[in-house]
Amino acid sequence: MNEIYPMWVEAHGIMIVTPVNWYQVSSPIKLMMDRLVCADGGNPDPTATQGKDAKLAKALELEGWNYPRHLAGRLFSVIVHGDVEGAENVRRSLSDWLCYMHLEPAGPLAELDRYIGYWKPYALSHEELDADEAVQEEVRNAARTLVEAVSAKRAGKLVSAGRQLSAPRQK
Repeated sequence: MNEIYPMWVEAHGIMIVTPVNWYQVSSPIKLMMDRLVCADGGNPDPTATQGKDAKLAKALELEGWNYPRHLAGRLFSVIVHGDVEGAENVRRSLSDWLCYMHLEPAGPLAELDRYIGYWKPYALSHEELDADEAVQEEVRNAARTLVEAVSAKRAGKLVSAGRQLSAPRQK
């Protein structure tokens, strides 16, 4: 998991594609979400807590530290697919989490939730996906939207309204 932190920090755009697992994100995505707090500005010096000493961690937090939000301003696309229920809720959850870390949606076409093989046997889901050319094109459009937004932002043509405002709360 440690190898993904630098990739997130170096990225201009991030696309997450995930299935719905029992109304939730998949366990690898959840693990990434939990651990990305460090990349977003958590404890700047993990050695300061001498491992996982709760008293030291609490004292460090109460002293306060700069919350740099290393991921702020990056653009994102989220694609969630399911076969029964929960795709819209998982997409919203991921989008809300990314926005909380001050990443920015690339555009309306960059966020997608779809059902593939709705209420059909899981064993056939790959065949259902292969046959669903419309959803394949929607995913390509989400990727194109992300690329277009990243290009516009890097060229200085995409406005990030409110980006320079200071948040009254850091957490």
